Amino acid sequence: PSAASHRRVREHTHMPLSLSLATLSLAFPLRAPPLPPRARVVASAASDDLSALGFRSAAEAAAEQRLRRSRAEEAAGGACAGPSGPASSVYLVGVGPGDVELLTVKALRLMRDADLVLYDRLISPEVLSMVGPQAAMLYVGKEAGLHTRPQEEIHRLLHLYAHAGKSVVRLKGGDPTVFGRGGEELEYLEARGVPVQIVPGITAASGIAAALRVPLTHRDYADSVRFVTGHARSENSAPVAERYRWEVLSDPSQTLVVYMGLSTLPQFADGLLQAGLDASTPAVAVQDGTTATQRVVAAPLGGLATAVEEASLASPTLVIIGRVVSLLREASAGELAAAAAAAASAAVSEADTLPEPTAAAEEARALLDSLKAGGRLR
Repeated sequence: PSAASHRRVREHTHMPLSLSLATLSLAFPLRAPPLPPRARVVASAASDDLSALGFRSAAEAAAEQRLRRSRAEEAAGGACAGPSGPASSVYLVGVGPGDVELLTVKALRLMRDADLVLYDRLISPEVLSMVGPQAAMLYVGKEAGLHTRPQEEIHRLLHLYAHAGKSVVRLKGGDPTVFGRGGEELEYLEARGVPVQIVPGITAASGIAAALRVPLTHRDYADSVRFVTGHARSENSAPVAERYRWEVLSDPSQTLVVYMGLSTLPQFADGLLQAGLDASTPAVAVQDGTTATQRVVAAPLGGLATAVEEASLASPTLVIIGRVVSLLREASAGELAAAAAAAASAAVSEADTLPEPTAAAEEARALLDSLKAGGRLR
């Protein structure tokens, strides 16, 4: 080719990557097929400079072209347009509250077979160690006031990889549809023709209550249980006192479990007290439930917020309120920590028996590292 055309190609291939999700998904194709023989010959015969021209296999080139067209359609107003072709399933997988031994058999199988795994902040290292070596891992965690990726971006990433024919697993702490945004992801993907399978996990309420030997229901203490979230959507500016039907939540014959309620606990407790729930109602707050770092603070409802603040509990903390908490037989911290540590050690030992990482997995991980180093991926 002429020097001018060579320069145009070089300029095109040296353009910085866009931060759009579509381009991000291009950045680390998983186990892409090797270059066809002719391309390998050309590449090996070219100078070192030609390696920067970005050769692609036919499959990679086709995938890139589909994404370019998707971006063009969005720019023209077709925001819902996406890649064409049949999509593989996306698995929304709950991994329980933290104890690796609470994983389901189905969750473990899917984790070991996945091509791409998106995981949250609450997934423990021991659980992640059970993922197969061929998988590329992408952190999409959230915490109050700090979202690594907007939820809309996570939706599109799941969509794009499913249409690329990859086995996509979305790991979520607890159960994916109990305050885990699994329902939002399900709606988004199914509206775009992507099959979704939900794999339930042990929700934090069940797992943590079991670890404390506290039944959520009991014929003598509680005939119902209610799960509520203490964390409102970012656009909800209503004060805590106006968010709930306090007369319903203050029923003394039920067990009330509050997820993500650490920051609003003083206002939440006050709302229950103002609605008539007795200040002496037993309550307990649990940080890092079912793990080696579990911490437990038990106090009557009227003094729970103060006790939690004095203990400096941190997120994630689950709160259980109700007469069933009077049955709490709190094991020693050492006993709980020893049990959780033993489970974690067993999980790591089991993970060590997995096959060695494949070359494709190593390449995917290396590319992820390079993207992170360049600030294109967090």
